[in-house]
Amino acid sequence: MPPIFLPPNPSQFPDIKHVDDDGLLAYGGDLSPKTLLMAYKNGIFPWYNEEDRVPILWWSPEPRCVINPQLFEASRSLKKTLKSARFTVTVDQCFLRVICACSAPRTYADSTWINQSIINSYNELHKQGVAHSIEVWNVDKELVGGLYGLNLGQLFFGESMFSTETDASKVAFAFLMKVCASWNFPIVDCQLPNDHLMSLGAYTIPRTEFLSLLARYRDQTTPDWQILKSVVHSTA
Repeated sequence: MPPIFLPPNPSQFPDIKHVDDDGLLAYGGDLSPKTLLMAYKNGIFPWYNEEDRVPILWWSPEPRCVINPQLFEASRSLKKTLKSARFTVTVDQCFLRVICACSAPRTYADSTWINQSIINSYNELHKQGVAHSIEVWNVDKELVGGLYGLNLGQLFFGESMFSTETDASKVAFAFLMKVCASWNFPIVDCQLPNDHLMSLGAYTIPRTEFLSLLARYRDQTTPDWQILKSVVHSTA
């Protein structure tokens, strides 16, 4: 089934039953905070490469990659890093720097899907208190790792992470797991599986199961991220 055209400022997304075998549901639309929030609330996210001159593409993959923060356990080497004094962690101190770092070219890819339009849109969601960043700093107080994503109700939707020092992104991920576990989040959405995520304990579930969890938890009370923002956190 071909993807469905989405006009700018859509009033709703197409029914998930129209998704194709690759998880592509629709194309077009816009990246306004309103459209993005409507997408995430329906288990849909944008992912496209502007350099390929394609419109915005909207996805709901089958299966869905997630991780249960209650069950996360750091590897032996990561536990050693967390117990060391190599890094400290902050929350929402420099969202724009984190998402820009996530958009930087990688050794395994010629380009990135995090273009300027994505950066602007998610930064606006950050200003609205929906998108959040976790930052990892080395002993020289340099930003060396982090991640960002969205929080709706009792669900966190991970978007991307970066690292310029060994284990820095894993430290950010472990901190996110600790926070989400303390808030009793049932899952963190990882969207699509890759070797890095699977090595951290991510797994896949059927789309129907993901959508059921989404419907149950997306409208729950959202935790207060401000309690994390003013503190420099130890990794130990």
